[in-house]
Parts: sequence; structure tokens; C-alpha cells
Amino acid sequence: MTVNTENLLDRLYNLRGADSDILKEMDRQKDKAESTKARTTEEKANLQNNIAELKQQREELEEQGEKFKEILQGIHREDYETVLTRLHIDFDPKSLLDKLERNLPKTIDNVEKETKKAEDELVKVEEEMNSAITTIEELGIRKDAALANQEKLNEYFELALEGHINITRDSITTLLAEFGFNEEEQRETAKILMFPEDALFQYDEKVKNKCKNGKSISEVIQEAKTMVDEEDDIKIPDISLDEQEIETSVTTDIKEEMIETLKELGIDYLDFTSDEIEKLMDNFDKNIIIDNVKYMQAKGFENDIYINHVELMYDKNLQNKVELLLSIGKEVLDIYLAPSILIKYTYEQLGESIQSLRGSGMDPKEVPLMAY
Repeated sequence: MTVNTENLLDRLYNLRGADSDILKEMDRQKDKAESTKARTTEEKANLQNNIAELKQQREELEEQGEKFKEILQGIHREDYETVLTRLHIDFDPKSLLDKLERNLPKTIDNVEKETKKAEDELVKVEEEMNSAITTIEELGIRKDAALANQEKLNEYFELALEGHINITRDSITTLLAEFGFNEEEQRETAKILMFPEDALFQYDEKVKNKCKNGKSISEVIQEAKTMVDEEDDIKIPDISLDEQEIETSVTTDIKEEMIETLKELGIDYLDFTSDEIEKLMDNFDKNIIIDNVKYMQAKGFENDIYINHVELMYDKNLQNKVELLLSIGKEVLDIYLAPSILIKYTYEQLGESIQSLRGSGMDPKEVPLMAY
């Protein structure tokens, strides 16, 4: 496996800055976990109140029911026959007592079932909330580690640019493994840093020159992805890691059309992994992707819904699924926080799941999507 040097440097320079894809993804995951924590905290409080009320009802039903039975047992209609008849009062203590003894146990049993259902739901909500809290804590630790790794990466680059790097190849490859680079990328990066005159000096100079023109590092890197520099002699005639898995089955024209289509829709294809890019290329249909993305944008969905869920862009039934969920009372935010539901089910299966919930006496609107 070989690596395109310029694309590799694009990725490395991205990791060096505040707009690092790794840091951005951690922030996105933390925001999502914070939202889940806030939602489940509220749900937990509501469920606890509901459970307390149900338990209070159960005690009152039993206590008041017994008192009422004692009262009815001490009343005989014949003792009040004249007043009941003359005033046309329909009062039959025996009939009421029979109804009370017949229905009270059933009512208490129903309240107990409602309590059990709420307690089970509380357990699920607490598990989801605790998972979100754990995720937030873990992300805090991971971000600290990522920032430390970023600082070390910048240190290596500065040493290399100064021409005084004395870091071993093993130190470089060990650090890059923390960023998820494979062995081939690690070896190529080590070569770039240890022999900066072959590529690094020219690439860094190009970045600095473009930054002087008021462009950000992100804009410079994006241009490097889409423009051909006639004076660029950095590239080695290899296949880019990001593109290697799709180059064998699709033409360059199709690839460029896909990238341009995403760009027009405000989506950066660099946000996706090589596996996700391969999925897009294998299922590329320009009209479907444009229709789906514009539909989702019109509904208020952010483009980052496709990160880790790239299948949504080429799903022919995406719009029908979303409309179905909205029709049962789900909000855009509900779907945004659980987009996997749109991938997990076909349109028909989603409809069957909703009907199944209704058949069980539940309101699909009130059931969290992740529980579907």
C-alpha cells in the first residue's frame, strides 16, 4: 500500500490546528452526549414523579376502598326506603358493594402494572443517562490526550522544519498510531519528517504563502484537495489512502463529480472515512443525493447528520421515512439525535414497528427512537 505525500501532509496539517478533525469529532460527540444527558435527566425526574404518584394512588385505593366497604356494609336500603323512594334517589348499597369488591382489585392491579412499566422505563433512562455521563467523562480524558498528542506532533514538525529533528522513527510511528494512521502512513510520515527537504519544506512554504493572502489553514488544505498546482513537485506517483479503495472500481470523472456534488451541497467529503467514501461511490446517484440533502436541509437538519451515517444520502426512501416519523409527532431533533433509525429500518419495517407499538397500547410519539 502506498500513500500520496500531499494528501498525507493535508491530513497531518489538519491535525496540527484547532480545526483538527479529531478534536472536532470529539466536540461533536460531547455535544451529543450533553444533549442526551439533559434529556434523560428530565425524563428521569418525570418518571420518578409519576412512580411516586402511582404508589400514592395504590395506597389510597386500598385504604379508601376498605373504608368505603365498611360504610356500605353498615347501610341497608330498607332503613331509608321512604326517603329514597320519595326523592327518587337511585341508591343500592348492596349493588355498590358488589361493584366495589369486583372492580377495586382490578384497578389496584392496573396501577401496579403502570408502576412496574414506569420503573422499567426509569431503569432504561438511567442507563442511557449514565452512559452519556460516562461518555462525557471519557471524551474529556481523550481530548486531553489528543491535545497532548497534537502538541507533540507540532513539536516534531517544528524540529523537522528547523532541520534539527533528532526523534527516532519509532517515536514518530508510535505517535501517529495514536492518531489512527496505519503502518504505511506512519513510515511515509517518518520519512517526510526525517528528510524534510524532499517534500515538507515546499509544502509548508506553500501553506504559509497562501495564509499570507488571508486564507485559513482549512481553506489552504481544501484548495490542495481540489486544485492542481503546476509548480507542485511534491507528489509521489502513488495512490491516496483516502481514495485507494475506490480508485479500483470507479473512474476519476465519477469521483470528481461526487466531490463536486457534495461541495455544492455544503458538505466536505473529507469529513468521511475512506469506507464511507467507498459506500458513496458504490451507490452514487447525483439526483438522489441532491434531492435527499436539500430535503433534509429544508426540514432543518444539519449536514453533520451524515457523518457516520453516509447511507442516508443515497437512501431512496429517506424522505418517506422522515415524513412517517414526523407524522407520528416526532421532532426534527428527535431524528437528528438518533439517525441510525433511518438506516436500521426500511420504510415498510418502520411502519410495521410503529403499528406494533400502537398494538401494544403505546403511543409511538412518546417512545424514544432508540427504543424502536
